Amino acid sequence: MSAPVITRVVVRGRVQGVGFRAFVEEQAWRRNLAGWIRNRRDGSVEAVFAGPFEAVDAALAAVRKGPPSARVDAVEVEQGDEQDLGQRPPGEMFAVLRTV
Repeated sequence: MSAPVITRVVVRGRVQGVGFRAFVEEQAWRRNLAGWIRNRRDGSVEAVFAGPFEAVDAALAAVRKGPPSARVDAVEVEQGDEQDLGQRPPGEMFAVLRTV
């Protein structure tokens, strides 16, 4: 198993109001990833994933596809850090956060 990574993503397209956050939350839970997801006022969705590289990579592949009702136009991926991960409520593995 690989070393843990923290990755931050911003997803653009038709990703709000189509079950995208619930889809991503399920993908994270399936892979036992820590992190969070939230809508942004500009219409995009932002997420942070933390866990083994292979599990994060698989979650990113799912994010690029999205649920059937979504349309993913672009996915920006960057390295995250503990501060990004720390935005989730204490004691929660993966959280859906308020819109920013």
